[in-house]
Amino acid sequence: MPFTVAKTESFYDKLNEWIGDVFYDILPEAGFELRDEQIFMAFQLEKAFKEKKVMFAEAGVGTGKTIVYLLYAIMYARYTHRPAIIACADETLIEQLVKKEGDIAKLEQALGLKIDVRLAKSQEQYLCLKKLDQVRDFSDEISDLYEQLPDFVHMTGSMQNFIRYGDRRDYPSLPDEVWTNINWDSLQDCFSCDKRHRCGLTLNREYYRHSKDLIICSHDFYMEHIWTKNSRKREGQLPLLPEHSSVVFDEGHLLEFAAQKALSYRFTDYTLETLLTRLMENDVREKTLYTIEEALIENEAFFSSLSQFAKRTQGSEKHMITKHPLVMKQCRKLLAKLQEIEEELVFESELFVIDEYDLKIVEEYLEQITYSLSLFLQELNGITWFEESGAEHTLVIMPKMVEEVMREEVFSQKKPYIFSSATLSNEKSFDYIAESLGIDDYLSFSVASPFDYEEIMQICLPSFKKEDYVNKIHYVHQQLRLSEGRALILVNNQAELAAVKESLSRESFPFPIYYEGDKEISTLVSKFQNEEQAVLCSIHLWEGLDIPGRSLENVLIFSLPFPPDDPVFTAKKNGLEDPFAQVDLPYMLLRLRQGVGRLIRSEQDCGKVHILLHEELDPAVLEKIKAVLPVQID
Repeated sequence: MPFTVAKTESFYDKLNEWIGDVFYDILPEAGFELRDEQIFMAFQLEKAFKEKKVMFAEAGVGTGKTIVYLLYAIMYARYTHRPAIIACADETLIEQLVKKEGDIAKLEQALGLKIDVRLAKSQEQYLCLKKLDQVRDFSDEISDLYEQLPDFVHMTGSMQNFIRYGDRRDYPSLPDEVWTNINWDSLQDCFSCDKRHRCGLTLNREYYRHSKDLIICSHDFYMEHIWTKNSRKREGQLPLLPEHSSVVFDEGHLLEFAAQKALSYRFTDYTLETLLTRLMENDVREKTLYTIEEALIENEAFFSSLSQFAKRTQGSEKHMITKHPLVMKQCRKLLAKLQEIEEELVFESELFVIDEYDLKIVEEYLEQITYSLSLFLQELNGITWFEESGAEHTLVIMPKMVEEVMREEVFSQKKPYIFSSATLSNEKSFDYIAESLGIDDYLSFSVASPFDYEEIMQICLPSFKKEDYVNKIHYVHQQLRLSEGRALILVNNQAELAAVKESLSRESFPFPIYYEGDKEISTLVSKFQNEEQAVLCSIHLWEGLDIPGRSLENVLIFSLPFPPDDPVFTAKKNGLEDPFAQVDLPYMLLRLRQGVGRLIRSEQDCGKVHILLHEELDPAVLEKIKAVLPVQID
């Protein structure tokens, strides 16, 4: 630690002294702005770490909240000899903290610290050698990737030397649709894989587990760790994350959905097909083979009926499921066949004709699938929907309320949990977020942004006829040319992204335009930040993106970010007296505030935000929008 603590002294007293020196002397000398809001936040956070409590730390844009929570998390990790977890909103944002222009690099330089920070990414962010082997000749780019793998990957002896590899970020030029053909997926039998000890996922997981200071992951990954840690221990595996001293939920207002997502059951048509086809390759009895073939037919019929009676929702991949009698009939038939297979496998296991590990994998998946189908047949208090991605079909069952599980599995532990965001409270109260996450006891505070927005930000509210893409796109063209790039375009869904991309690609601009999905996201963000006149178009960067300086002087919000008309939000609105006022409007205003907050990241920044409205917008909604904007709009 950068300060000493004698045996007779309190760690917290010495930390308090050092924090004061950092904010009043060291950081200002290194060129950082002295901000009262940041110092207030720092001394509030001390109480959460000292008392090992949950804290809602609501701090406006420009407060410097990231630096505050990093200092406490790092020092507490060194004091307890356990790393701190920083959980970001999603995978697209976890690289933001460790980029060379980020807050961790700035702290290292200003304080002369060497911070041990490592990334814990989800499995999907890593290369699968088995899948790569199957498709390596499909295209030149995949063949080149295969040829560039480290030498030890192809060897069969023991590894004397190895390097970490296989991270999605290592292949920045690969489009997302190509990556999905070669990355990890849930049907890979990792523990029976002969390449397991040479696998990029294994090597990266082993690396981040030994971090001394910080492990950075997504909310989704942290929640997956929580829900799987006990089952992993039972199976002789280590939990996804090691024992840790504290947790910071950056953009903590988004944690509830990550918790729901982690608790969800996903049943994809090819999951069962792959499992049962693999089973048929063994020397199983004829009766079992016939039952498997019948189950495969029922599986196809069930997903076909789901697709037939699904109600497509605009702007969302989540389609409403209509529980038509035919759908329910097909579900019962499939469930009955799978239960028959489970019975047959009891006999097969006694004949020892199936590899024991393979049998265990199949049995576990069948148990999950039959449980999912039985839930689907019930009138459960949850949310179900149907997804289509190419030829792949998925049934998802999500619990509506997660507070009990969160209360028992997460917040019952005596450790500091810090929620950091500019938008945590609802009408100055934190009770809504606390109740939704099962948090009974917490500390909280709010501090406003230190920026004089009236001086440095302009907000334009142009209006267009509903669905008038032509004039909206023309307006975007004009603004991009006026600002010579330097713009972030925020859209709400893939349809809007495709429309903007198709239109802008027809024009010749003297600056590069990058689109989310064309390459690995952190690579696109880095290019956008370092090429001063670039443009970035994104669906997911409404929060967390931190680009100070001239690279970002224009934020174009293509349409108001109302929630999609999908099953999750339909369920939230069920039974409410005024669903629009209670769900749609608060969601839109929160996300709008986050989007507007991308523009001004330092006192030197200035620029414009353009929020493209439609002419039929309710005047009352327009007034609500104006009320949450950081500048006065007449």
